[in-house]
Order: sequence, then C-alpha cells, then structure tokens
Amino acid sequence: MTFFLDVMNVAGKILVERDNEVRLILASLLARGHVLLEGVPGVAKTLTAKTIASLLGLSFRRIQMTPDLLPSDITGGYIYDQKSGEFKLRLGPIFANIVLVDEINRASPRTQSALLEAMQERQVTIEGATMLLEEPFMVIATQNPIEFEGVFPLPEAQVDRFIAKVDVDYPSHKGFIDVLRRSDEIEEAVRSLKPIVGKEGVLQAVREAALVRVEDSIYEYVANIVEESRRHPAVRLGGSPRAGIAIVRLAKALAYMEGRSYVIPDDIKLSSIPALSHRLIVKPEYEVEGVKPESIVKDILSKVPVPRP
Repeated sequence: MTFFLDVMNVAGKILVERDNEVRLILASLLARGHVLLEGVPGVAKTLTAKTIASLLGLSFRRIQMTPDLLPSDITGGYIYDQKSGEFKLRLGPIFANIVLVDEINRASPRTQSALLEAMQERQVTIEGATMLLEEPFMVIATQNPIEFEGVFPLPEAQVDRFIAKVDVDYPSHKGFIDVLRRSDEIEEAVRSLKPIVGKEGVLQAVREAALVRVEDSIYEYVANIVEESRRHPAVRLGGSPRAGIAIVRLAKALAYMEGRSYVIPDDIKLSSIPALSHRLIVKPEYEVEGVKPESIVKDILSKVPVPRP
C-alpha cells in the first residue's frame, strides 16, 4: 500500500541509514510477528521504534528491563484503592500496539517468560483472568551483543518467538557526521511527527498482506532452505517448521510492501537471513573460528536451487 512508501520516506528523513531496519520492522508488523534488534547502545534502536509507531498512529510503550523487574511490572495487576476500599486493575505497559522491550536480556528468566504468553498467544493472564491484547500488537526487543555481566541469555524458546532478528550497526562515516550535525533537529522532528495512517489502516494492510499468493514452487524453495540448514556441517540445530513459516510470512509482507500480490524468490532471499539466522545454533568448533549464522544462511542460499518462473 502507498502509505508504507510514505512511512519509509518520512522515516528516512529522520533516521540516518536505517532504511533496512525500518523495512523489516514494518514487514514484521504486517506479518503479525515480533522483532529482535541487536546492536550496541547508541545506534538509534529506540528512536527507530518510536518513529515507526508515531507514523503509523499506534500506541507506544517502552519497558526498560532490569534484573529486579517483576512480571507484574509488565502485565499489570490489582492495586488496593484506599478511597473505595476495593482492588482496581492497573494495566501494565504490555497493553500497547508497539511495545519496546529495551535490553531484554537484562531481565530475569521469570520476567522474560511473562512476555512469552503475550508474544505467542497475544494475551496476558492477570490473577487467573485472561485478557486479549489489542491488535495490531508487536514487541520490539533490543539486546546488547557484547555484554556478558548482569545479563540472562534468552532461551531458545523465546528467541524462536521473534519472526526476525535485525542487526543494527554503526552508521557509515558520512552518516555519523550527518547524525552529529542533525542531532537536535532529529529529536525535535520525532516529537512533532504526525501519523500518516491510523490503526484501522494498519489492520487492513495486515489482512491484505495475508492474502498475498505463494506458488507451490516457492513453498518447496523455502522447505529446501530450512531442511538444508539442518544438514549444514557448521550447524548443531537447524531451522524448525516455525522458521519456514516465518520466512513465508515475512516474504508475503515484503511483497505486499512492494505492491505485488504474489511472492517471488527474491522475497524469500530477503526474508531468510532475518527470519532464520537467529534460529540456528552453530557448532562450538565453528563458533570458535568466527563462523556466524548469517554467513551460514548466505551459504545455504547460494547452494539451494532457485525455482524457475
């Protein structure tokens, strides 16, 4: 739809060299998935999420994860009201359309698990009562890849809940100078952003993206990619069926954003690295040699035959 081009154009004027991140976050939202942003502090991860939420006219909440954070700090709970003498429900920050979970690996496993139900079932349970989360709903989690003290590595079950993992790197030398020159201007621009589309427009786009056509040859291509990841010599644990589903859903969203009603092999290639790399577990001997999951996925894509039109 047209408004996605408008969102990317406006975001591109604010966020320096973040076009790929914005595209993948928008595609993940269309695919009804969640995103894990990995990068060192200070590379505009929070700013990117906030900008997208503002341009889409969606509610936005930020949760700063810390080791002492409790599950109820995320979901909410009942609080005693002294005036009325009754317990009243206070909804937590998870009740928003886009929830930024900053430094997710700093929270304890117990608190991280509170996100699992919300991410997978799109609901939370408070004092035995189940409450549905309002659509659209997406968690954008961030983590710092270089910190090892005071952090709790994400369990594989939780990592698998993210439809895509996006590496957020430093800007180029030219981009860095642009950030320095425009730092005050960027902050003011984000505060004054006006929505390009509303919630109903986003929901309509989600429904339409789900209808994008996928040929049988494309399904076979995805199956071959995922199955090859299990046979790769450097991989201890390859992609599951959920990995294949993630690739297809992300590819359908990318095709929709390009204005197509059908998926082509290039959509699958663009989706495979963000949707598959974080689901692979590299063998220790290859990990020591510096082999990255992203390079493994690229190697797989170079070997699996591309379906002919």
